[in-house]
Amino acid sequence: MMDTSVQTGATVLDDPKGVLARLPLDRSAVLKLVTAVLDPPTPGSELPPQDCLQIGQLLAGHASLVAAEVGSLLALSPRTSQLRPLTETVLTEARGRLSVPPAATFASVQNRARLVRALYERYDRLMSAQLD
Repeated sequence: MMDTSVQTGATVLDDPKGVLARLPLDRSAVLKLVTAVLDPPTPGSELPPQDCLQIGQLLAGHASLVAAEVGSLLALSPRTSQLRPLTETVLTEARGRLSVPPAATFASVQNRARLVRALYERYDRLMSAQLD
């Protein structure tokens, strides 16, 4: 369930089965991490495998929680919503990616970061549609 093996004293969220209840998400901090991970790396800035694994776990846990929120918003949206097909596709892709544990590679971390970004894009679109 929760992996607390981080040696810095921080807790890495790894909840592949979605056991955790709703948590307040620190969106801005996670999106800063996503941006940093997706920026082109500079020579000599490679992350050690253990760091990649921990970041991957954090992003996977966050993505699981955002995917649950997106699913809840989608359930509230009309069946005829133009947002539904793409959102369903993103959620299906998220389920597939999150069914596989993060690897200790930078490519895996980047894939999780792209997933978080895509889920937040869907979340924002659904929230905007509800406010209209």
